[in-house]
Amino acid sequence: MRKIFIVMIFLCGALFAQNKIEFFPGDLNVSPFTAKMIEPKIGFSFQTGANELELNIGNSSDILHYKIGRNETLSFGADFFTFTLLRGEANFHFPVDAVDYLFGLNFGYKTMLNDNEIGVRVRLSHISAHFVDGHYEGVNKRWKDNLNPRVYSREFVEVLPFYKTGSLRAYAGFTYIFSVDPESIGKDNYHLGFEYFQPKAMFNLFRFFIAYDLKVIHLDKYTANNSVQVGVRFGKTYGKGFGIYYQYYSGKSHHGEYYDFPKSYSAIGLNLEL
Repeated sequence: MRKIFIVMIFLCGALFAQNKIEFFPGDLNVSPFTAKMIEPKIGFSFQTGANELELNIGNSSDILHYKIGRNETLSFGADFFTFTLLRGEANFHFPVDAVDYLFGLNFGYKTMLNDNEIGVRVRLSHISAHFVDGHYEGVNKRWKDNLNPRVYSREFVEVLPFYKTGSLRAYAGFTYIFSVDPESIGKDNYHLGFEYFQPKAMFNLFRFFIAYDLKVIHLDKYTANNSVQVGVRFGKTYGKGFGIYYQYYSGKSHHGEYYDFPKSYSAIGLNLEL
């Protein structure tokens, strides 16, 4: 027994000698997907031709990175953010119509294959949605457009494998909702998308980019949500920086209180990654 114990200690020591654990690393192992709607963002977007503003406050942080040799990295982290629907009024007032809260855990894996990256991000998350006081008409003592608050929440696992070659990253995956209210909502969603950043920065300052995300959601039937972004990125391509972009979106609303409402709009936005 003593010999077995000594061998186990030796093997563990050899394993950790070849690997490295880093707590609270500076960058994410798997960066957010640019055009995907429910991603960690700090910023806003103004819809053109409509009195609506999207405000995002939150972040995703890796708690640890576990390096396997030189080319493979495992990660574990947490997500906490909100995405909020507002409208503009006089005197720089922005009443909050609806807000969605997301919190959960994420797991990442990334490895190098020649000069390319292959990886996957897995999320285990909860989202709940709420109308706020900006949706209430105090003068008329009723909810705006006669839309009363309704219970909306979901718990889900999301699996997104990706492949990156040069300046192009593509991904495809699925979401399985294992608990949802209202229960009539389907439990399977599917994802497909890409993003392309200009390889060389202009004036060593910014890069142009284009990104697209397709999300096929299951309500009473399947429907497609499309999100396209075109813009410029300052700072790191994947890491700290900020982007200014034009976005076109069509499909069902990504806000839970409006989950079965169709949306189609253009917007100008800014997003920070800190």
